[in-house]
Amino acid sequence: MSHTVLQGPWRNIIFRNVHAQSEKKSDDSKDRFYEELEQSFFYLPKYHMKILLGDFNAKLGTENVFKPTTEKESLH
Repeated sequence: MSHTVLQGPWRNIIFRNVHAQSEKKSDDSKDRFYEELEQSFFYLPKYHMKILLGDFNAKLGTENVFKPTTEKESLH
């Protein structure tokens, strides 16, 4: 997991680059990864624009448990 911050005239943009666990990994390992990803977003400044990039091997649904990560504007 890595991120880059670009300073803009009205707000900063944070690009977070992520490579998810493969399907061969255990479910516990994948769950820990996504919990860490979710927690890392809480530590980013609230009013910066956040863009999440990367290779996601998991399928995210529209369940309420994913709302803090995907929010309501998610295309998934």
